[in-house]
Amino acid sequence: MVLPCEVAVKSVVPAIRSAIARQLTQSYGLKQREAAQLLGVTQTAVSKYTSHTRGTVLKVEKVEDAQLVLKETVVSLANGQMSKYELAAKLCRICDIIRQKGLMCKLCKLSDPNIDKQQCIICCPNSHSTK
Repeated sequence: MVLPCEVAVKSVVPAIRSAIARQLTQSYGLKQREAAQLLGVTQTAVSKYTSHTRGTVLKVEKVEDAQLVLKETVVSLANGQMSKYELAAKLCRICDIIRQKGLMCKLCKLSDPNIDKQQCIICCPNSHSTK
């Protein structure tokens, strides 16, 4: 069985970083190198995020409940007011929102076609059976 955190690392975290990188470079005018440093990734990764060649499996900025956390994160990063530990906590919070909304279920199913979404209690335990 593929764990949801494995799916998150491959799909959701890049989508979150992509949304943040695009906002940092487009709205705040940061250079890719500067955005990369703030996000703890390479300039090449930011280039792929901003050109929509990485982190495109999920449009995080369209997830209503994640928008506020995403905006807070971008503002704090752009203003130099966020440590790498605070960034990690924000990424985890956004990922949790995505999981709780059931948006990762499809990604998990793609990663492991044998997953029974009705039996899974990891992402959205209130909406599935806990047999």
